[in-house]
Amino acid sequence: MTELTRISLTVPHDLGGLRMDVALQKMLPEHSRSRLQAWIKEQLVTIDGKTTTAKTKVWGGEQIIVLPQAAPEMHAYMAEDIPLEIIYEDDHILVINKPAGMVVHPAVGNWNGTLLNALLHHHPAIKEVPRCGIVHRLDKDTSGLLVVAKTLAAQTSLVRQLQARTVKREYRAIVWGQIWRNGVIDQPIGRDPRSRTKMAINKSGKPAVTRYEVLERFSVHTYLRCNLETGRTHQIRVHMQFLKAPMVGDNVYGFRGIVPIRAMTMTLREAVDDFNRQALHAVKLGLIHPETNEIMEWQIELADDMKALLEAMRHEDVKDEGFDEPSPYDFGVDENGLYIGDDDELDDFDDEDMLEESNDEDDEA
Repeated sequence: MTELTRISLTVPHDLGGLRMDVALQKMLPEHSRSRLQAWIKEQLVTIDGKTTTAKTKVWGGEQIIVLPQAAPEMHAYMAEDIPLEIIYEDDHILVINKPAGMVVHPAVGNWNGTLLNALLHHHPAIKEVPRCGIVHRLDKDTSGLLVVAKTLAAQTSLVRQLQARTVKREYRAIVWGQIWRNGVIDQPIGRDPRSRTKMAINKSGKPAVTRYEVLERFSVHTYLRCNLETGRTHQIRVHMQFLKAPMVGDNVYGFRGIVPIRAMTMTLREAVDDFNRQALHAVKLGLIHPETNEIMEWQIELADDMKALLEAMRHEDVKDEGFDEPSPYDFGVDENGLYIGDDDELDDFDDEDMLEESNDEDDEA
């Protein structure tokens, strides 16, 4: 954060008896109480030359020095030299392979280091396009293909394609449980009424359709191809939770008490434990070029960490390490081979709401 002009204050006697943070807000009404409390906690506020706490009482006449810091959101639209893996670029669009761990658009808790900051450095003129050309998103810990518009005309075209559901998006996912057949999940998604930072199957939500196909089935996992017909916030993750086949590494939409430890070799346990994100990768993207009207499609390889996880699963051999043949109870599955368990109500994730005022498509995964 950038330091602003130092502020010197004398506490008026009519504020005597108030807490430090309350008195400070009355003297500096242009700043929120939470921000003033943060400055006090960071020891940027002194009273008579000494650091203080928010609860300290003032009595009037004390000398207060405040070293204010610029709000982090003031830097949200600053260019940053962040490497981008560019799959395709011309004068109109940019297709990027987003790494896991990168936030697409600045928001609370992630005001810098985002894809938007990187785009401003790579192509400064993109600042003239609303939201720097971002028309759809991937979750922070989802990797893969994402398209960005470099002009207003391109952005308008891409938004319309997303609304018309003509943009083709294919994902690869690794989930818990043995899914035995291909299928379609047609369940509306909206805010979870129990936790505002989560999404859930919600009858009052927006329509959401995910098609899934089994690519490989392992002893306790399944590797899937997922195609989106809609693009709701956390759609694939919520739909996999609905199937009771939550995504490996998903600490938000997983389930408690279902990990079949006894059915896994030590090697596989370690591989799963070391995988610290949801196992979801946007592998294919297809659209109509905004300028040429040409049908274009890009496909990339699976992310390296997901490749390694799959290899660990392919080499899994329970009998070689002396484990008993696992039972359905070990897997926590129902008669259809899908996992059962209680919802994990963790809510400490980056909520990346899509910009619904101009685009009905939300964060996709």
